[in-house]
Amino acid sequence: MKRRCGFLPAAERGSPGVVWARKHAQAEECPKSFVTGESLALIEEFFIRHRLNLELSPDIEARKVDAFLILRDEMEREERDGKPQY
Repeated sequence: MKRRCGFLPAAERGSPGVVWARKHAQAEECPKSFVTGESLALIEEFFIRHRLNLELSPDIEARKVDAFLILRDEMEREERDGKPQY
C-alpha cells in the first residue's frame, strides 16, 4: 500500500504521490506493477536491434517506433551522464 502497487484496487492504494524517482523520471505507482510484459519485450527488441545495428522497417507499428525513440534517448542520456562533457 505504501508504494501504491498497481495490483491493489484503486481505493486501497492511498493518495497519489511519488513512490520512485531517478533523475528526470518518476512514478506514482510501484514500477514493478507498472512495467508490463509488453514493456519488457520492447526493451529486449530495442537492444537486439541496437546491438545488431538493424534499421527500422517502414511497416513497423507507430507504438513500437515511439518506444524505441524513448529508449534510444534514455540510453544516450545514461551514456552521456557517465562520461565527462568537455
